[in-house]
Amino acid sequence: MTREIIIAPSILAADFARLGEEVAAIDAAGADWIHCDVMDGHFVPNISFGADIIRAIRPATKKVFDVHLMIAPADPYLEAFAKAGADVITVHAEAGPHLDRSLQAIRALGKKAGVSLCPATPEHVIEYVLDRLDLVLVMTVNPGFGGQSFLDSQLEKIRRIRAMIGDRPIRLEVDGGITRDNAAAVAAAGADTLVAGSAVFRGRSSADYAGNIAAIRVAAEAARVAKRQDNSTQLLRAGESARIR
Repeated sequence: MTREIIIAPSILAADFARLGEEVAAIDAAGADWIHCDVMDGHFVPNISFGADIIRAIRPATKKVFDVHLMIAPADPYLEAFAKAGADVITVHAEAGPHLDRSLQAIRALGKKAGVSLCPATPEHVIEYVLDRLDLVLVMTVNPGFGGQSFLDSQLEKIRRIRAMIGDRPIRLEVDGGITRDNAAAVAAAGADTLVAGSAVFRGRSSADYAGNIAAIRVAAEAARVAKRQDNSTQLLRAGESARIR
């Protein structure tokens, strides 16, 4: 299933002194979703913000709030984030012993459910919960800090998860070190939802953000077009080969 590219700027890279204005700015700049990285200083080595901040900035946009919980345990806080305005709630496969139960709880709250995998976590851990998922998030940096460099080792994992998803209506999101320079490789591997922080919040104006978002989107879309053309060429060649035989 080919789905449109979604760009989800991470507000972790925004100016926290004027966070509501920053959210409004990326909304106007063409962001599809707003990615909210919640860190607890326990599961990851940093502290960001919690449900109260999400509640405070929720009126700044009507766009989807894509809330990524880098916290452990996550289950006791799911309801708070749902009430604060999250539309998608993603928990880490590594953050608790009962992933299936966590995903059921998110859906029971009326929200879309996602699971995130750290770079060292193999994709097979989600095999038996695929039908409870609306989103799979592949971390292409070790979680905890913005501004890190993309880990090329995760491209093969993205390809394998795309194959696992098949025709299921599950978004494949990638977070960590995404720029206009690697967006093409990520999209070609099968991702349809790209999180970008530092690469979006450069320039500090809505016009700058719009240019940054557009550049990432163009690179990702171009890669998908090229891949479709390559697949079509391969099919044509296979057909010609079969006729010759």
